[in-house]
Parts: sequence; C-alpha cells; structure tokens
Amino acid sequence: MKKKLTSRAQDYAQWYNDIVQLAGLAENSGVRGCMVIKPYGYAIWEKMQAALDKMFKQTGHENAYFPIFIPKSYLSKEAAHVDGFAKECAVVTHYRLKNSSDGSGVIVDDSAKLEEELIVRPTSETIIWDTYRKWVQSYRDLPILVNQWANVVRWEMRTRLFLRTAEFLWQEGHTAHATKKEAIYETEQMINVYAEFAQNFMAMPVIIGLKSEKERFAGAEETYCIEALMQDGKALQAGTSHFLGQNFAKAFDVKFTNMQGKQEFVWATSWGVSTRLMGALIMTHSDDNGLILPPKLAPFQVVIIPVFKEKKQLEEISLQAHAIKKSLEENGVSVKYDNRETHKPGWKFAEYELKGVPLRLTIGPRDLENGTIEIVRRDTLEKKFYQITDVENQVKILLDEIQDNLYRNALNFREKNTYEASTIQEFEELIEKGGFVYAHWDGTSETEDLIKQKTKATIRCIPIQNNTKPGICLYSGKPSEKQVLFAKNY
Repeated sequence: MKKKLTSRAQDYAQWYNDIVQLAGLAENSGVRGCMVIKPYGYAIWEKMQAALDKMFKQTGHENAYFPIFIPKSYLSKEAAHVDGFAKECAVVTHYRLKNSSDGSGVIVDDSAKLEEELIVRPTSETIIWDTYRKWVQSYRDLPILVNQWANVVRWEMRTRLFLRTAEFLWQEGHTAHATKKEAIYETEQMINVYAEFAQNFMAMPVIIGLKSEKERFAGAEETYCIEALMQDGKALQAGTSHFLGQNFAKAFDVKFTNMQGKQEFVWATSWGVSTRLMGALIMTHSDDNGLILPPKLAPFQVVIIPVFKEKKQLEEISLQAHAIKKSLEENGVSVKYDNRETHKPGWKFAEYELKGVPLRLTIGPRDLENGTIEIVRRDTLEKKFYQITDVENQVKILLDEIQDNLYRNALNFREKNTYEASTIQEFEELIEKGGFVYAHWDGTSETEDLIKQKTKATIRCIPIQNNTKPGICLYSGKPSEKQVLFAKNY
C-alpha cells in the first residue's frame, strides 16, 4: 500500500482519518466542510440503509420526500426549534446569476432577490408539519408514519469526515398520532429499532437513555438516544428519537376531529440516524491494520485471491474460484474474485485487509492439487486451511463467528471502560482517563454546565434500564434520584 496507517496509540484522530481515506471510504471535497463519499464507503452506507429501511417498513412506516428548502417564516413558528438551529442554517437569498460587466465571471443578480429567504434544511420538522396540516382533518387520517431518506445541511465550522460535516446523509422519521400514548410508544419503539440495528448489524453495543433537558432536540419534550463507546474512550451518539408532544402541531395548526367530534392538536415524533454511523463503525472495531467490517455490513463478505506464476495456472484456479463464488452467492454470501494481473497477491492481501473484508480466500496451484483452500479471518487474522468441498459450510460458520466476536469484543471493551464515581476527585480522574462514568447529578442545568466546564464531559444519557439507585450529587451535594452517564464525546 502507498501509505502506512498511523497507529491508534500514536495519534487516534490521524488513525481515523487515515482509515477513512486509505480504505477508500470518503475524502474532502472542493466545497468547504463537505465530503465525497467514495463507492466503497457508499456501499457500506447502502447496506445500512437497506437494513434500516426494511426495519422501518416492518414497523409500518412508508418513505416519502419533502423539499430541501424551507421558508424562513416556517422556522420562526416554533421558538425552541429556531433557537436550536439558527446558528447552523445555510440561507438562499437570490435565484439568479449573471455575467459580470468586466467579464471576470458570474455574479449574483441583485435584482433577483427572493421575497422570502429559503433555509437549506437542517432538519425537516417545519416543512413536514406544514404539509401534515393539509393531510389531517379527522382521526381517520391518523396515524401518519412517514420516513424520508435525504441530505441535510448544518453549517459546521469544525468538520471531520462522517462525524461532522456541513452536508450529510440521513433518514428522518416524522409521525403524527391521535394520542400522547401512541406518540410515546412510537418514540420508544424507534429508539429500540436503532438499538437492535446497532447491535445486530453494526455489532456495536449501545446504552438506551433519555437526554437531559439541556441536551434535548430543539422543540422536543423528550429525547431518547443510543450511546456507544469508541476505542479512544469517547462516547458517540448513534441515534435519537424525539417525543415532540403537540409543539409542532400547535405551531402549524395541525388539528383533527376526534371520535367524539371534538378538535384536538396532533401528537408528534421524529427520529433519525445519519452517515455518522460510518464513523461509529470505524471506531468501534478497526485496528492498526485498517478497517474491520461486520459481515452483515461489508460490501462483499468474501474476497478470493488467486496465487499464480503462469497464465495457465490462473485459468485453472479461475475455474475453481468461479465455482466457489457461484456456490457461495447462491447461499446469500457476497463475493469478489480479484483476478487482476496488474497487482501482486501480497498487494491485494494488504488492500483487502485495509478495507476490512471479513474473509480472504486464497487459492494457488498446490491448493488445487491438494483440494484445499486458505481462509484468513480479518477480525483475528487467523489463517487455516480447509477442504474445498467444505468451503461453503465453513464460510457461513466463520461469518457468523466474526459477527458475534466483534460484538463480544466491543461489549467487553465497554464493560472494562465503564466506571462508577463516588467523589469529585474520582469522577474527574476517570473522565480524564476516558470511558463511561456513572455518577449522581442533581438534575439542574447549573450543575450540568459546571461539570462540562470543569471536565469537558457531558451527560450522554439518563439510562432507562437498571437505574433506580438514589444518592447525592457529587458537585452540589443535593439529593439525586438516579445515576446518569457521563463521558467526553464526539
């Protein structure tokens, strides 16, 4: 390979950037703060998208599409919402260009100013709830269970590929309900869908919890989240689901006639994950040799590499390789056969190790004679020889083992790096060390701000499960009903 990866111990941030670029996932674009997602990176995102989309549809949701532009007045209708996004909004003010008089290029035509500025969507609640007003008249029109796959723009000043970019890809679900109970059920259902996806597809353990009032989505009454721990001891928010109450329904006058003939405001939710999951995937599993992909999300799960000296050997190996490829594909395994003669086998080994392909199958002339094949696992780098006649069975077993092993390793890492603090000194030492830290908090924004100021740690979530232990807030000495989860974060 052209460049050796920076090690995690040497510079974790550079290691991350190296993997993103050298594994062919993404690169910086000519537009400030925006990225180009390259084919291999986009193939992983497509796998994520397909799995999530199937789960959404299994829970009764349908896909739709709404405009990328939002009239400025729409954002003004929900005060908390506009406050939350005002500093990140890109604004369209004109609709035409013209050639400059001096011939230097195109300039904005000042006479083509929009009557009302348009916001490039940072999120779609406002434009969608303006639409729902037209869709909803009666209880018979509810629920509305809609999801959108789209791009959004949030004008970030400090950007990192996948983790924080000015434009990114995501999905956003927006649902409307007749009752508060239904909306809360939807909010909880979707955060559990995200948790299931993270754990079963990404092999990434997550903690489900509620955000503090300060950390809630702008305009929400409650925000549920899933939090994951990365290898450098920082937390990453991997998905959110928001109970919006009737805030947006009131802002956009979305009412319905109930079964008793009375008018009520609709209850709302929104929920989403983004290409940030790509960053989470990298930092959960990868090592100093490159990317490590869970088999369920790998663009191809198996790569077959021939080792040969002569053209005739390649022809003979190819017959066997194509037969193996066909057999595996018929059984649902995605396979790439790399028979390029422009690159040596060693170069290919390094390339696919860097790209995180779960299994590498190697066939040479001697393997043909012996009826064997070498299989290398990417997660453990373990090499073993198997009978060619048994390769289909072994590949399926190994892929399942890799998927399970990656989850176990990530869970073990999280458990080893999860602590409980009982004093301020202990808390600050643990936060500096890195990892998840459980500690008591008095529930006030003042104390939350103080902790962030002193330690740079934030309340990642108020865990939902196993969290009934009362105590005393470390910083204020006031009573605390339960422990919350702290960490430094991305």
